[in-house]
Amino acid sequence: MEPELLIDAMYINNSGGKILLDYLIVELEKSGKKVFYLLDKRVEDSVPYLKDTRNEVLFLEGSIVKRHFFYRKFKDRFSSVLCFGDLPPNIRLKAKVFTYFHQQLYIKVPKDTPTVHKIMFSLKRMVLRFLFKNTDYWILQTDVIKKNFQNKYHSKDETLLILPYFPEIKKVENVTREKNSFVFISSAPPHKNHVRLINAFCAFYDENKSGKLIITVSEDFAELCTMVQEKKQANYPIENIGFVDRDSLGKIYQSCEFLIFPSLAESFGLGIVEAIENGCKVIGADLPYIYAVCEPTLTFDPLDENSIKDAFSYAVTSETKMSKSLVENNIKELIEIL
Repeated sequence: MEPELLIDAMYINNSGGKILLDYLIVELEKSGKKVFYLLDKRVEDSVPYLKDTRNEVLFLEGSIVKRHFFYRKFKDRFSSVLCFGDLPPNIRLKAKVFTYFHQQLYIKVPKDTPTVHKIMFSLKRMVLRFLFKNTDYWILQTDVIKKNFQNKYHSKDETLLILPYFPEIKKVENVTREKNSFVFISSAPPHKNHVRLINAFCAFYDENKSGKLIITVSEDFAELCTMVQEKKQANYPIENIGFVDRDSLGKIYQSCEFLIFPSLAESFGLGIVEAIENGCKVIGADLPYIYAVCEPTLTFDPLDENSIKDAFSYAVTSETKMSKSLVENNIKELIEIL
């Protein structure tokens, strides 16, 4: 019987995780491997690359119970499994199991995270610990995450594989890079730190009367959208362009001088790599995840609005170096081990 790989991505439906999942599936389809795709029902209308696939695809709601019954039903079917949403299978399988870990908040939640989010991730960590023994290998994105993961969960070194990967963004012709422009492409859960970023930018603008900030906050974050609208009405040059599809990212990055990245927790920071590949200078939080993926142009204390403001000011008043990416695309190696 031909070996069959299961891609379990039941809990992946947006943001960087969805981008990486899309890229992985496209490359798997090219590889000719026999694959069963178990996907979140919410992405059913956003996987056009599977329209003509010869592989089997099943969309399910992201439910622990439904996932459990799926594994019970198909426990002997697959030769290898990649769980793409941080959690190993609900049961131990005969197949070789890899779990792709890309959620830093399973390791540590920032101190000023709202209580409800702290409780939520505490419960999720309990589930992760319960399922921990059901995977053979953990696939991680950086040495920093490996160290933190090992300290938290006491896993054996030989079970941890560092295999970051990322899709390239197509270069766009005839795009002019706007001087003193800043962009932060990200959804807006609390740990992304948008409120401090916006306040710091406004304080910077009050002093310098130059610069522009572009963010991508969807209507799902109504309170933050209201804050941005109020700042715009007060004549601050903040542009919220909402959700950005993949095809538009290149033009946005290539039209901005700086990526500003204030996030309090990241396992990888896909946007950092993308921005550097597209010519942006990175101004980022002075946290280990930044140095794991790049040599930034400037850093700041992400908990201090004055520090963020000062970084804005230095960027527009001084000569600054280009940033340098420190990661390679390991998509071929990942597909080979699966």
